[in-house]
Amino acid sequence: MTPSTLVDTVIPLAVLLLTLRYVVACAWFPFKPHKRCGGTGGYRGMGGIRLCRGCNGTGRVLRLGRRIHNAFTRVRHDIRTDRRRELGR
Repeated sequence: MTPSTLVDTVIPLAVLLLTLRYVVACAWFPFKPHKRCGGTGGYRGMGGIRLCRGCNGTGRVLRLGRRIHNAFTRVRHDIRTDRRRELGR
């Protein structure tokens, strides 16, 4: 195996494995810690501790991959329900 064919096979395979790993992570762990509050759900400000507005005090937000998956699922559902309405079901 020459070095060029090794690079041509290893790099795409590594990218594919990393992508698959991220997809599995988005499916099993759809939430990640919120960056602004550090996953605590609150912050110290003037007048005491308050809930974080970015995560509504949960300390977690959806991952980008999960938001994309939810958007595609929503569009697919809307298309299917529109077709059913057109067919009269």
